[in-house]
Amino acid sequence: MTTLISSEKTVYTGDQIQGAPVISQLNVNDLEPGKTHRFFFQGVQMGTGQHWYVPVVVAKGDRDGKRISLTAGVHGDELSPVNAVQRIMASLDPAKMSGTVIAIYDLSRPAKEYTQRMWPTAQSGGSLVDLNRVWPGDEIGDNAPTRHAGILWNRLFKHNIDVALDYHTGATGGDFTMFIFADLRKPEIRQIAELFPIEQIKNDPGEDGTLEMAFVDADIPVMTIEIGGPRSFDARKIAMTVEGSLNVLKHYKLIDGNIDRTSREARTFFGDTFETIRSTMGGYLELLVDLRDKVTPGQRVAIQRNSFGDVVAEYAASVSGEVATIARDALSEPGSRVMQILYNSMDSKRNTDICHEPGDDY
Repeated sequence: MTTLISSEKTVYTGDQIQGAPVISQLNVNDLEPGKTHRFFFQGVQMGTGQHWYVPVVVAKGDRDGKRISLTAGVHGDELSPVNAVQRIMASLDPAKMSGTVIAIYDLSRPAKEYTQRMWPTAQSGGSLVDLNRVWPGDEIGDNAPTRHAGILWNRLFKHNIDVALDYHTGATGGDFTMFIFADLRKPEIRQIAELFPIEQIKNDPGEDGTLEMAFVDADIPVMTIEIGGPRSFDARKIAMTVEGSLNVLKHYKLIDGNIDRTSREARTFFGDTFETIRSTMGGYLELLVDLRDKVTPGQRVAIQRNSFGDVVAEYAASVSGEVATIARDALSEPGSRVMQILYNSMDSKRNTDICHEPGDDY
């Protein structure tokens, strides 16, 4: 395989799926302006030699402008992002737009088919691979998900994107606020992050292997947007996502209109660090706080009981901040994440050593 260069054209395989043409390479520059284009993008092969296909929708404006990608489904249990991006795309009229919006759905196709987080492979007796830890991938990598990421990066993303919005949710068994990971040291990223009327924003440099970090390394402004919990549609958080995303399109002048509510009106909580609390015992978990609750050092946030009902562990915060993620599964093994508390390291007083971990829900 060769890597797409910016002068190469969109490659049509000659196949169609559900009436949509199949492509193995995209160059938005050769698409007709003022129209919406639908494709299935040919990803990595399965063991049988067939391919995994990724749905792609391109709204190409009638005039030149920024090219913005919207990705939904890097993990298979993330459903609210799909609905949010569908709603954003449905609101666009390419004949009245400048620039291009590219929606990529269900990147981790086999995981999505089973509504599970990881990509199931047949190798090594059946291993699970997190597609959001292998970017930018490698077309000749050691497993199918790594090759799939490499194909998508080289032939779909790399030369077609100026700004990237990557939509996620919490993992199965957990829950998340309406949340953004963004590197606020970069003025352009801070500006677009603050256009979202959401609950919490973490100043975060990114994590190696994520799609966000691949864009960062390519010098493309990007942020990761967490739309609550997995496996269902969260209508309230989807609405916030659509509002903020359209604000970004207005900011870059892809569409006309006034900027709607932003982080200022939403009174968004900003932090730069997570305190991650994990189970020290096995048992049944009872949460004493919920998402967005404010906590203070020493405050009890959860207890754990054994099968007899005896309290076997108690968990307390050691910082002042807001609850960002929580476990929804009531049964908790040792080492399982109970919650993450978002706080500002410059403001908080720590009473004990804590765990500075990235979000597992990237």
